[in-house]
Amino acid sequence: MSTTSTVSAAQAKGGAQPSAAAAARRKVRKGIALQWLGRIVLAAVVIGGWQAFTTWGIVDKFFFGQPTGIAKRLVELFQKGTENGSYYADIWTTVQEALIGFVLGTVLGVVFGIVLGQSRYLSGVLGPYIKVVNAIPRIVLGSIFMIAFGIGMLPKVLLAAVLVFFIVFFNAFQGVREVDRNILANAKVLGASELQIIRHVTVPSALTWIIASLHSAFGFAIVGALVGEVLGAQKGLGLVIKTAQDNFDPNGVFATMVVIAVIVLGAEWLIGKLEHRLLAWRPPAPSEVSSL
Repeated sequence: MSTTSTVSAAQAKGGAQPSAAAAARRKVRKGIALQWLGRIVLAAVVIGGWQAFTTWGIVDKFFFGQPTGIAKRLVELFQKGTENGSYYADIWTTVQEALIGFVLGTVLGVVFGIVLGQSRYLSGVLGPYIKVVNAIPRIVLGSIFMIAFGIGMLPKVLLAAVLVFFIVFFNAFQGVREVDRNILANAKVLGASELQIIRHVTVPSALTWIIASLHSAFGFAIVGALVGEVLGAQKGLGLVIKTAQDNFDPNGVFATMVVIAVIVLGAEWLIGKLEHRLLAWRPPAPSEVSSL
């Protein structure tokens, strides 16, 4: 009798676990569905209100454009191009500049952040200079790069790299400083070399900080490329925006901003995938940037 009761209890317990897991999955799916519903409703309210206010004359569409006009202008840009040629070429130029600047700024930011985070002497010597350079307005740096290197791709890449560098550097630096000192001491006691400590302890510990910085870093890379193109360029989305502004074409400005938003969201999605792959060992936290 007791054996039968034990088996029944075990079966009941085994059946309860899948039920709980299924309920948890349903809850997650419901939460995601509600998030998307909220996003769609918010977009509908903003776009619909914008269209209504400009149609009724409450907001002047000459200055603020109109959603229907933006959609029409976007189609024209992709079909007919711009005054300077293909719109696809402008998109590719900006993406190329932002990507190269993003990679360059990220690599330098990680390397300098880790090196200075481990060496109090170097951080003490170079720290004030890094803060001074970081305080220089980016528009001034862009002008300096233009004077030094012309209106080609290089100054845009450098400006994008500078913007990315400081975001990644400060996060990598802080991530290294936040490494558990007991873990470092234990690794040294076990005979680990400095290179092994950096590879197996410091970098994995700081990786959360570094990856978190990448979510906003690519957006700044795009900003750097656009600012450089506005200052002077032969191709690029920044040039398209500047031309539309000079021609009093708000629909053209907003249409290009839509394209930029799509590019940044696509990059954000890819960075989120990279984060999940690199930090698969870490338990998920509700406060992660990727959950937004």
